[in-house]
Order: sequence, then C-alpha cells, then structure tokens
Amino acid sequence: MKKILFLLVIPVVALAQVKGVVKDSLSGQPIPYVTLWVEGEQMAATTEFDGTYELPSLSLGKTIVFSSVGYTKKRVTAEHAQTVLLSPEEYLLEEVVIAGQKNTKLLEIGIRKKSIYQAFDNGPKIETKFFPYLQAYTKTKYIKKVRLQTDCRIEDALVKLHFFAVDEKGAPGAELLKKDLLVTVKKGVMYTTVDLSDWNMVMPKNGLFVGFEKLLIERNKEEKTIVDPNSGTTRIQRKYYPFLLYAYIEAPFQWTYQEGEWQKKVPSDTNDPSATLMILEPSISLILSN
Repeated sequence: MKKILFLLVIPVVALAQVKGVVKDSLSGQPIPYVTLWVEGEQMAATTEFDGTYELPSLSLGKTIVFSSVGYTKKRVTAEHAQTVLLSPEEYLLEEVVIAGQKNTKLLEIGIRKKSIYQAFDNGPKIETKFFPYLQAYTKTKYIKKVRLQTDCRIEDALVKLHFFAVDEKGAPGAELLKKDLLVTVKKGVMYTTVDLSDWNMVMPKNGLFVGFEKLLIERNKEEKTIVDPNSGTTRIQRKYYPFLLYAYIEAPFQWTYQEGEWQKKVPSDTNDPSATLMILEPSISLILSN
C-alpha cells in the first residue's frame, strides 16, 4: 500500500525590532518629534530629541509613514528605515497683516458646559475636534488662544497640537501652521492655555480641525511593574502622558488619524443626513479675538 505524505506549509513572517534615526535631507541634522505610523497596524512611535526611534517586533514587510510639520510625508518599508531622510517643504511667503488685531473682544468657542469630561488613553492616534465657522465670528476672526484639558501624572509632559484646514472632501487637510506647535503640560488635572497671537491665524470660512497628538517619547513615559495576584506573574505596564479629557456627545462625524491614514467615523444610517453618532470629543476650545 502506498503512503501519501502531506506537508503543511506555514508561512513564516520575519519579525524584528526596528531602530533608526530621522534626519533633514538638506542639513543632515536629526529631526525631533517626528511621528511614525505603521500602515494597517495600531502601532506608532515618536522620534526622540536626537531623532532616534524604536519600534518593537515589527514585520519587515510593513510600511512605516514618517510625518512632521514642515517636511514632506514619507513612506518607507521597515527593512529600509535605519536612516530616513525627510525633505523640507517649500512654502511661498505670505503677507502678514497684524495691524488689525485689537484684542478688545474675546469669544471662547467649543465649550460644552453640561458635559461630564473623563480622561482616556485612546492609544496612538491624532484625535481631532471640528470647529465650524459661524457668521458671528466676523467680529472676532483671529484665533488668539487654544485651551485643552488634560490629566497628567508626571511633570512637564510634552504634546503636539495641529491645526488642519478642511479639504474638498470635508476631511482634515493641510496644516495651517508651518512648524510644530509643542505644548508643555503640567502635572494634575488642569487646563493648559496656549497663546497663538504670533501665528496670526484667522478662522477659516469653512472651519478647521484642531488635533491633539500624544508624543510616545521617554520624557512622557511612565512604567510600573504589575504583579498578577493569582498567578504571581509580573508584567510591565507602560503609559504615555498626558491623557486628554473627553466628553461623550452626539455628533455627525469624527475624524481620527491612525494606522497611517485619516479615518472617518460616521452614523450607521448613511442615507439620513440628520443622523448622528456618539463620539468621544476632545476637551479643546478656541479663544477668538478682534
């Protein structure tokens, strides 16, 4: 009797720790606080002040998206990401007019007074809050300040704020600032207010998105050893601060940047233009002035 041998072939995916450095393609200088997103994965990282980064246990076939304000976004496969060069973007100089700013009227927008805010660690992503334009803003058109509410358990955590224009599809588009806006957050549950007067930003007629990005760097990291009371095994619990506070509200949509791309959350009934869904809205407000 003939015996037939069946071989089960199981594909093996090469996993490796990916380390590297991100530099300016013109000056060769390291670029701090560049954001790395692994396409299709809930995995991200941030370069340290010296431009270095580290991604644990990543498939070498995966694509990493490198992005930083002022530089052209770049996609690189993991096996070619030891040294990544980002090209500075070219900007046309715009005329800056600041004589019209009087700062005699202030209007804070984006406040939800009856909402209960709670802190959440929602993982590696850029959370956004949409601020629509209203006709009432014509007399207070300048964006003077931004205010965010955080829960931070360490001293002087560092976060990055983004201001995105609205593109033709209604999604977050071009960055309105031409360099990173880095904000230091103090320890505790508190509001942090950032003066934006020097940026001379005017509220766009089609609104804007404000994005909150947590930086996954050593400065923001807190590690604790957790012991399982039943098994006695230990594990390392790692958190990155600060946590942003959120309100659970009804909204028509929400845009989040994760897994290397913008993702839109919409109601299940897409045929009903008045339909809403429950989202976690970041505790971010803007202060407008004349």
